[in-house]
Amino acid sequence: QVQLVESGGGSVQAGGSLRLSCAASAYTASSNCMAWFRQAPGREREAVAAIYRPFSATVVTTSLKGRFTVSQDNAKTTVYLQMTNLNTEDTAMYYCAAGRSPGTYCPAWTSKDEYMYWGQGTQVTVSS
Repeated sequence: QVQLVESGGGSVQAGGSLRLSCAASAYTASSNCMAWFRQAPGREREAVAAIYRPFSATVVTTSLKGRFTVSQDNAKTTVYLQMTNLNTEDTAMYYCAAGRSPGTYCPAWTSKDEYMYWGQGTQVTVSS
């Protein structure tokens, strides 16, 4: 069992930055792929970014490239989501998820079904 705890959310003005953290209770083969999702009110949960932990191979959804970056610490215990130049459309609950990838990257990273473990979420609110 892997527990995920997100932190770092909050309120920020448009143009500002936030860094979210996701602390994982363990680094296991069943959690070698970790991702960030977000869900705004009335909308479906959408994939934001993912990292294949053994190689630190990262991917960010196309529309957020250049503003969002995913990374992890050297101990591979915490995954980060750095968000810059935030706008009101980034307002959402942000969730961390972990699952097992059989390969050397996270091939189906945008699918919620690929993740066995989920955090409780951290709220990000961007005001204009």
